Amino acid sequence: MTLTTKNIEELIALCQSGNQQAQLEIYNRYYKAMYNTAFRIVKNSFEAEDIMQEAFLSAFTKLDTLQEATTFGAWLKRIVVNKSIYHYHKNDKHQNVPVDAVLYKLEDESSSISREETESTSKVKVIIQAINSLKDNYRIALTLHLIEGYDYEEIGIITNVTYANCRTTISRAKEKLRQALEPIINY
Repeated sequence: MTLTTKNIEELIALCQSGNQQAQLEIYNRYYKAMYNTAFRIVKNSFEAEDIMQEAFLSAFTKLDTLQEATTFGAWLKRIVVNKSIYHYHKNDKHQNVPVDAVLYKLEDESSSISREETESTSKVKVIIQAINSLKDNYRIALTLHLIEGYDYEEIGIITNVTYANCRTTISRAKEKLRQALEPIINY
């Protein structure tokens, strides 16, 4: 049985015994999603790549802390999100990333783009511009909630704010996003 046909639990067991081919297989399965997660937070391709690499290194060295009730992908994503937010706050960079760079990464993930997907891509472009125009705390909270799928309690823990503050921030962020998209939607 080749490594590509093994399930993730088998690969993790192999990684714990020091099998580097199993680590490479896990990396190949998760790297795109983890890169995109980091990129949505730090908004810089090179930083997202570094964060993703650091997250995999951390995960492989701390596999013994992975609890059976937790899936590997969710655990790895949590590491990436925490490292991304830490890195974002540490560098305190507030630079804009061209929307084309984000869409270029999205296009890399799919080999062919149909006419419907092109229309959808233009809508995505508008939404990404609107999200990027939000204040950083709104942008991060919305990204974690709407794109990454974290609930309020998890976001509160990740961003170190209370549950109520998290709910308020996300509610205000959604309203600001609606306001930003309203002229475009109504035209």
